[in-house]
Amino acid sequence: MHDRDSTLDEAALKEAIRQAGRELGFAAVGVARAEVGDAAGELRAWLAAGCHGEMDYMARHAELRADPQRLHPGTVTVISAAVDYLPAVKTADAAGQAAISRYALGRDYHKVVRHRLQKLADAIGTLAGPFGYRVFSDSAPVMEVHFAEQAGLGWRGKHTLLLSQQGSWRFLGEIYCDLPLAPDAPVEAHCGTCTACLDVCPTRAITAPYRVDARRCISYLTIELHGAIPEEFRPLIGNRIYGCDDCQLCCPWNRFASLGAPEFSPRHGLDAARLVDLFAWTESEFNERLAGNPIRRIGHERWLRNIAVALGNAPAAAEILEALRGRADHPSALVREHVGWALARLAATSSAPAPPA
Repeated sequence: MHDRDSTLDEAALKEAIRQAGRELGFAAVGVARAEVGDAAGELRAWLAAGCHGEMDYMARHAELRADPQRLHPGTVTVISAAVDYLPAVKTADAAGQAAISRYALGRDYHKVVRHRLQKLADAIGTLAGPFGYRVFSDSAPVMEVHFAEQAGLGWRGKHTLLLSQQGSWRFLGEIYCDLPLAPDAPVEAHCGTCTACLDVCPTRAITAPYRVDARRCISYLTIELHGAIPEEFRPLIGNRIYGCDDCQLCCPWNRFASLGAPEFSPRHGLDAARLVDLFAWTESEFNERLAGNPIRRIGHERWLRNIAVALGNAPAAAEILEALRGRADHPSALVREHVGWALARLAATSSAPAPPA
């Protein structure tokens, strides 16, 4: 345990840590006690309701989330940091265009944020002397939003993401440490009576303010779910092939968001890619082009599964039908089933009578 000589020393240290964070490109840095309070019970209730779907690791590591000391012994303080990531892209609403969540258009944020956190920890060591710590960037069972909220970086929005007056397009990272720093004060929530995120969700995954049923969420269905996407949700997925940003795009506070670092700028034209072109990628092309990108972790099979659904929701153009038929005999039963669904949907929608003028 470390002893600070005076309150002034502690205040000066915290400001020096914040300044070091700004110099490293963090949008905000705050301090919280390593205590989860009521959040642990809320997590257990959410898990008991089955809202985590197939994300077994959420249940398996629930107690590590609830007790930071178990994850990193000696932890008394959580230094929470935020990184802006919003890229300068337009909404993917052109016919046949793929929609990919903005966080996944550039480099893998895990490595970028962890690298910055390590540099911040090095800077803190220079300022405070040797200390015990461990850095996290969505890489371990950590209650990120809870600690960011307690550290004054924002409040939990009704979509359950961290929200601030600078929006929600931010990655979070933490340093669990043994420095007994005074916690920052949480900020007041400013969602008010707004329900834009609940109203806009295509699959009604936000079942109540501050509660998301992952089993209905497009991000879960296209990223976390390993098997077949339930048919009831397929038409609602639209052209989204990896994640969904709708609950953030509609949020009034995101009018004030800042653009992110160059590392998060789109690569390989993913912000304007056509579904048929992405569907044509071989497994080796998928692995090569998405090296260093978070999308790669879903693998080529689920990539094709997702795009098949999106093609089934697109206008029945000849090249789309040709692309789907070219995968109709794919070795994967998962891919074949979704391609079959897409072809059947296109046949049904293209034969429907035209709506009255």
